[in-house]
Amino acid sequence: MTRLFLSTTALGLALTLPAFAATKSEVLGTYADIAAAGYEDSAAAARLLKEAVTALTESPSAETLQAARAAWIAARVPYQQTEVYRFGNPIVDDWEGKVNAWPLDEGLIDYVDAAYGGASDENDLKTLNVIANPIFTLSGTEIDATEITPELLSGTLHEADGVEANVATGYHAVEFLLWGQDLNGTDPGAGQRPWTDYASGEECTNDNCDRRADYLTAATDLLISDLDWMAGQWAEGGAAREAVTSDENVGISAILTGMGSLSYGEQAGERMRLGLMLNDPEEEHDCFSDNTHNSHYYDGLGIQNVYMGEYVRIDGSLVSGPSLSDLVAEKDAALDAEMQAKLSRTMRALGRIKTTAEAGTAYDQMLARGNAAGEALVMGGVDGLIDQTRAIERIVTALGVDGIAFEGSDSLDDPDAVFQ
Repeated sequence: MTRLFLSTTALGLALTLPAFAATKSEVLGTYADIAAAGYEDSAAAARLLKEAVTALTESPSAETLQAARAAWIAARVPYQQTEVYRFGNPIVDDWEGKVNAWPLDEGLIDYVDAAYGGASDENDLKTLNVIANPIFTLSGTEIDATEITPELLSGTLHEADGVEANVATGYHAVEFLLWGQDLNGTDPGAGQRPWTDYASGEECTNDNCDRRADYLTAATDLLISDLDWMAGQWAEGGAAREAVTSDENVGISAILTGMGSLSYGEQAGERMRLGLMLNDPEEEHDCFSDNTHNSHYYDGLGIQNVYMGEYVRIDGSLVSGPSLSDLVAEKDAALDAEMQAKLSRTMRALGRIKTTAEAGTAYDQMLARGNAAGEALVMGGVDGLIDQTRAIERIVTALGVDGIAFEGSDSLDDPDAVFQ
């Protein structure tokens, strides 16, 4: 027993030590390779979504609508793992709102329930419903939206009047067009848009089925082109790759900023703790489809990917190389082991949320007031993300990186302000 214990301990120690002395340049190369692969996979998955959308719009049925929804959920898997690249990489941050902006005033796009209300002081276009209105006025100018094109969505409608809630493009616009509003609050059930919203003739429900199909097609085409563009930024010679690899200190700072900001302010705070404090399902990320459990899980996995220097592609192949973990282990093996352990604990906590949702209790139900079990699940993820952020802060110090400020959130830093 003693000999087995000693050999196992020796093996454990060997696994915590870097296999070789990684250089910053090599680590940044891996970081860029994972980004390129992640965005390439996202674009490939969006093309599969486009095939399903085409089948839906050409042959509307309950089956083709369900297939399009499944393709949308699958398309989120690689994309969510790239969100760790947003913070610390200005090229990504400036672009991200085109593909993943939320929450959105969905009445800009299509019909909504009467309880949604009308235009507000904050947003005159909250209930524009461009699908039903081919001619409308924007900032005093008459807009001809007779033809719904990617250019109309991105150049005219998206963030119209400078209002961030006017989200006309990206995953969540497509999500709304596939599911419709989720009117269930914190009760069971996602959006229930009928397939007949895409039917022709007398079968068409809620009017304008042809324009709804045109919008869905244009939004999906735009999503593909936007993802292709970002994949190109991380390819060899791309601007995003050059930005992180041309200056090693800037590149390492980008990795740590992305990990810390997504872990703390964005995911633990804005995407999880805030919704729980408000008991508000409108604060969940994928609010129409009830897919938020997956969004949280794959966001967390993306953080782990960049630290460990490995990413499993949608075809099952592995992209891997010298990692930030290797770099940290050379400085402080105990700190690297701590970081790896905390990442694993966070993923287990996010995995429990995912498993519970897949078993029938959706994330928005977990946010319900008085749901102690749901609160415990969500807070398990929040606490894990906060805890791993503290380890990331120590890594910043250990690597001697200066000038890093992680994103914060009132829900974590000043909870009273949330209710003011």
